[in-house]
Amino acid sequence: MAERADDRLVRLLGLVAYLDGAGPVRVEELARRFGVSPRQVREDVDALWVSGTPGYMPDDLIDFDAFSLDEGVVHLTRARGMTRPLRLGTREAVALVAALRAMHASPPVQADPDRAAVVGSALAKLTAATGEAASAVDVRLAGDGDPEVLAAVSAALADGRRLRIRYVNAADVASERDVDPVRLLTQDERTYLVAWCLRAGGRRTFRADRILAAEVLEAAAEPHDVDPDVDVSASVLASGGPGAPVATLVLASPARWVAEEVPAESVRDLPDGSFEVRLRVTNPAWLRRLLLSNAPDVRAVAPPEVAADVAAAARAALAAYGEASRSDTGSDTGGAPGAGA
Repeated sequence: MAERADDRLVRLLGLVAYLDGAGPVRVEELARRFGVSPRQVREDVDALWVSGTPGYMPDDLIDFDAFSLDEGVVHLTRARGMTRPLRLGTREAVALVAALRAMHASPPVQADPDRAAVVGSALAKLTAATGEAASAVDVRLAGDGDPEVLAAVSAALADGRRLRIRYVNAADVASERDVDPVRLLTQDERTYLVAWCLRAGGRRTFRADRILAAEVLEAAAEPHDVDPDVDVSASVLASGGPGAPVATLVLASPARWVAEEVPAESVRDLPDGSFEVRLRVTNPAWLRRLLLSNAPDVRAVAPPEVAADVAAAARAALAAYGEASRSDTGSDTGGAPGAGA
């Protein structure tokens, strides 16, 4: 699975801070400390070598001793101010205290003891440094799931165990599933369980407030190569307010995941096994991609302008493909009379 950009950024900043205090360190030791391969450490050093402060002249860039690196040792020679202590104003510190308290209380953080310890430690230090102003901050999160369910999910994640859940989907159909939990996270004011569903044989995202019951099983959760994040496109749709335009889609049964993972105004099952879903759309480009990528399962689209937009995009793609094919075969130079009409 590809590494997320924000995860790498945190590691890059951590490398600079660590090397600034530790001095020269062998590549293998850095790899062990940061939980990556020696090759990744060298790629990180290469990335840092061309990073720095505005100006980006040689004297503005982070620098390392090239001769040491040839010997397998990373020696930071210029940090370019990346390790200077951050100075916060009172308002900035209070805002961070509020954010950290909300983060510490969230189910995803509570589900990971190591993560909870890190957030708790940072919160304690920042609260002490902020002083009396921090005591005025009162953050209370309204949970959107059954506390017992969230406790079971958190325990399964912490212990690496399989879960049996009873889940009701967007069409109000309840089912029982065995899943290998991957991650519990909060996005767009909702808590989601990202998991590998054994019944479906693939990645599924379950809204916590739709999990009716959860039981931690004895079986260990198996590792799966799945994206641990909720589809950002779902959050784009979810952000649509009451004034956002509504699209009505009729989709075949294989596209049922749309009803389960994308926030919908309503879902209605149809007699032939297909279903109708109504979505408030604030990002037409996302809806266009959704329909094009699931074209075999699309039965109807309303309003007409949405269908016309998707059809135009499909025709443009086919035309571009046809032009590329003609160019590859040279048909534009030796075609029959009238072929270009």
